[in-house]
Amino acid sequence: MEKPPSLGDQETRRKAREQAARLKKLQEQEKQQKVEFRKRMEKEVSDFIQDSGQIKKKFEPMNKIERSILHDVVEVAGLTSFSFGEDNDCRYVMIFKKEFAPSDEELDSYRHGEEWDPQKAEEKRKLKELAQQQEEEAAQQGPAVVSPASDYKDKYSHLIGKGAAKDAAHMLQANKTYGCGATLGLGETGRRA
Repeated sequence: MEKPPSLGDQETRRKAREQAARLKKLQEQEKQQKVEFRKRMEKEVSDFIQDSGQIKKKFEPMNKIERSILHDVVEVAGLTSFSFGEDNDCRYVMIFKKEFAPSDEELDSYRHGEEWDPQKAEEKRKLKELAQQQEEEAAQQGPAVVSPASDYKDKYSHLIGKGAAKDAAHMLQANKTYGCGATLGLGETGRRA
């Protein structure tokens, strides 16, 4: 027969129940905050859709969970959204109406933390086209003939000697096992002659 639980066991169980109750209360509060945040974002997105003068909207920086909720709301509303920023807590969301979706250049400028300037983008595009045109013209002209300033044989003659290549070619002998191979001046004994 087991003895009744001691006072210490009852105290431990009571503390565990209290902790579980606090945890459950925190989880309920967090869930309620998420629901309220979602409702607030749905209202802001709805107001954005109703305003015909706005084509994009930038939200304040928010954490990962809030950004995911906002992306979900935007997707359900049929809009386009992107997150920008470096640090996890400094990232923000921009939403765009589908008919005014951003170009790749615009997205790149936001990713680099810059404001989008259509005039600068047009200048960059023209410079890019000019560079591409110059590359095409260079390709049509054919490869440039490269002529070295010096002959490598003369440059390295002090290391390999003047007739080294010819001597090596003359010593090329057939090897039954491996095909052709150079003997490099080895005699019949295998020592250098």
